[in-house]
Amino acid sequence: FGPDDVPHNRFTLAGQSFPEPSPYDTVLLDRHVRYVGDEVAMVVAETEAAAAAGVKAVKVAYEQLPAVVDVEEALDNATVIHDEDDWTPGGDRSGDPSRNLVAHGERVHGDLDAAFAASDVVIERTYRTQATQQSMMETFRSFAYTDAFGRLTVVSSTQVPFHIRRQVANALGIPKRQVRVIKPRVGGGFGAKQSGCNEPFAAFAAMKTGRPCVCTYTRAETMSCSNTRHEMVLKVRVGARRDGTIEAIDLYALSNAGAYGYHGTTTVTLVGGKALPIYNHASASRFSYDVVYTNTTPGGAYRGYGATQGCFAVESAVNELADELGMDPCELRLKNLVKPGETLWQLNDEHLYSCRLDECLERAMDMVGWKGRPLREDLGDRVRGLGVALTMQGSGIAMVDIANVDIRLEDDGFYVLSIGATDVGTGADTILAQMAAEALGCDVDRIVTKGVDTDTSPFDTGAYASSGTYTTGGAVVRAAEDLVRQIREQAARVFGVTADDVEFDGESVRCAGAGGAEQEMTVAALANRLIGFGLHPGMLEGHGTNAQPTSPPPYMAGVAEVEVDKATGKVTVTDYAAVVDCGTVINPALARVQAEGGIAQGIGMALTEQVSRDERGNLRTGDLMTYKLPTRMDVPEPRVEFMPSFEPTGPFGAKSIGEVVINTPSPAVMSAVAHATGRYVRDLPITPSKVLLGE
Repeated sequence: FGPDDVPHNRFTLAGQSFPEPSPYDTVLLDRHVRYVGDEVAMVVAETEAAAAAGVKAVKVAYEQLPAVVDVEEALDNATVIHDEDDWTPGGDRSGDPSRNLVAHGERVHGDLDAAFAASDVVIERTYRTQATQQSMMETFRSFAYTDAFGRLTVVSSTQVPFHIRRQVANALGIPKRQVRVIKPRVGGGFGAKQSGCNEPFAAFAAMKTGRPCVCTYTRAETMSCSNTRHEMVLKVRVGARRDGTIEAIDLYALSNAGAYGYHGTTTVTLVGGKALPIYNHASASRFSYDVVYTNTTPGGAYRGYGATQGCFAVESAVNELADELGMDPCELRLKNLVKPGETLWQLNDEHLYSCRLDECLERAMDMVGWKGRPLREDLGDRVRGLGVALTMQGSGIAMVDIANVDIRLEDDGFYVLSIGATDVGTGADTILAQMAAEALGCDVDRIVTKGVDTDTSPFDTGAYASSGTYTTGGAVVRAAEDLVRQIREQAARVFGVTADDVEFDGESVRCAGAGGAEQEMTVAALANRLIGFGLHPGMLEGHGTNAQPTSPPPYMAGVAEVEVDKATGKVTVTDYAAVVDCGTVINPALARVQAEGGIAQGIGMALTEQVSRDERGNLRTGDLMTYKLPTRMDVPEPRVEFMPSFEPTGPFGAKSIGEVVINTPSPAVMSAVAHATGRYVRDLPITPSKVLLGE
């Protein structure tokens, strides 16, 4: 199948709530190939060998066009990457494809000129964050088949099954009612699978052949044909008084969307929204951005989602400000940190209910003995340095994300938990079952958690934006409360009393009868009576929905200790101490491994990982031999502690933890290297040549 053999409908592979902010700039197969990795044809065969032979038989005649691969040359370039007539904006209409512009925006708080004028010291720096690969172990894969009524069923390794349903329907030009999506166990995502990938191809093949069709990308295809973290160039200007009071912060981000605009406009807004509020006391701040098309692999979602890039820039600038002022970087931060009860000016004016960031920082300092150590220690052939960084994230997307949950009481008193949320190795199924068990007063073994099937599962926006515990967890609690209400009402019918007279302890329902005699029945007995002779209401099912009005930030402080080899410039992280405020810690073991894994990923971004291309856009790092992920031998055992707060809007006081843990390593390591060597490597990753030569 070539471009003329498939439907030509513009859609977006960004897995976002409708209307998606991302532009509709993609078709199933296009004659205009925009990057090395853009799919140009489909081969469908009965065996893998036959398909491979068919691929070799396909001949493509290319007309080479001028390409734009440098993000700083893209805006208003003579080469227009999307010149098609049917390019359609999404919910964000600030883009202009004739300028290669995906999105533009600005948010200002206070009088910036006056704040800089009141500053004794002003520093201005440019930082660069690279494109990185999510590198989940399970590559992109999906299979599809049609049923007796011609409906498509797509089984996908995805974080966003309900959004995949929309993407497949839009790509093929069929009603959404004709598409069913099933999410089985997923082998990792880290945000990559918040974008769709090969699902429309498998669905089209199944629809055309009437036979089950599978599409599995190799590692090389996954790395070249899917999405990466957005490469960004970030300019920061910070003004402060001599005593360390930060007066003004001006942050500009230029983001590389790649060949398509997936997540371009939403990722970049977190650059400022999740970095500037940490220094909320500044008299004035500004965040502005441009997102541009280039002829490179599309950007997408990756754990941290813009906050990672913003954290690197702002925290690095604050570290450099401390060095300029001759102040301890921790003491400077403690003087300027956000506090509970404040309005977060650069985060949609949200109210901050819970925050123990100052205590997180103080505890991280204690863990490494910060106050009793110099920032630089000469060890002979090596030199040691210390660096620090802070970060915040969010818990779901305020006024956008929604979760629905159903909990059904089954015979013999067990419960079926129906969710639309997606566990991609994060432990969401476990966490949500634990919350249900807590709210129902039973053991977690009595909760059966169902996987996602868009035909039968209640709608959930999916696994992204650190939404599982907070957003879906809130819906779980409400569903459990609704079910408990129904259990008490049905028990009241049995006992001949009102529901207010019935007590429920998770195991039994009871009430005081006439003359003070107590009536009692186990939940199992009540459930069996509901489906047998007697009450006949059928199984009881509680429903809960959570459409969140706010997105409470979790916080984290991280301190890195590095050693730099004087001869080679090699940087080794020898210690990493982190303290996290994620509200109530629902499952300490899962929270800890989330933090440890995120720190390891952050160290990889700081030191070794980079999606590298040649001047023509060909990928140099197309496998895990050339793309340098840190191994267990390359990172220390992270030391993680928690500083629990209580978030009044969260289930049991919880906030999120999934993304906040990846952000601090890059600026903390950068500052530690600077303290050790005197060289500020502002262009990630921090390679030995950059450390030695300042390149």
